[in-house]
Amino acid sequence: MPARHESSLQWARGYAAIVNQSIRTGLDNPRKEGMSMSKVAMVDRIRDVSPRLKARMAGGLYFFTLLGAQLLETAFPGKMNLAAGCMEILGMTVVTLILYAIFRPANRAVALLAGAFNLAGITLEAIRLTSHGTDIAMVFHGVFCILTGYLIHKSSFLPRVLGALIAFGGLSWLTYLSPSLESYLSPYNLACGLIGEASVFLWLLAMGVNMRRWNEQAAPAGADLP
Repeated sequence: MPARHESSLQWARGYAAIVNQSIRTGLDNPRKEGMSMSKVAMVDRIRDVSPRLKARMAGGLYFFTLLGAQLLETAFPGKMNLAAGCMEILGMTVVTLILYAIFRPANRAVALLAGAFNLAGITLEAIRLTSHGTDIAMVFHGVFCILTGYLIHKSSFLPRVLGALIAFGGLSWLTYLSPSLESYLSPYNLACGLIGEASVFLWLLAMGVNMRRWNEQAAPAGADLP
């Protein structure tokens, strides 16, 4: 096996182990035994940041990750694919953790479930279990988008139209369940998926969340206030 491929596989396996540990610990108690100090520090830093800044961080990191990875692949075709993939995977992992912190007051269980689905999809993308690994990852991401749409609908700190847009985008990603359906609807399903979720992250980047309403919803939910 080539050294480069072997090192990539080892990195992917290590990443999968970290993600699975995050899911098992529920993202609620980062200080449980077995969690690394670096991961504890990352979650603590996310919790210490105000919700509005968290939202803008999520929006900025989302666009930076996708555009940066695309730029690497375009500028260095065939040479920087691994770096672009690692950049996208790590970036979206942090975005997922930030979104869990933001939407926890709306419904902790659903926010945790949404995060678990997205982390599972990211893991599948990282290890590429099958030749259709990317397609399977998009299905998990679609479920994440639908659950995020529900959370936006239940929240009081974001416009509900954003929830409808990202949920519709999630339905578009679910077309990857069927290769024939995905091929028939392409590129419209891709466009709908990207527009649906990008609209949410663009709002988060530009506007953040309504702090007063977030605090009002977080107080009875027992969430950590900024």
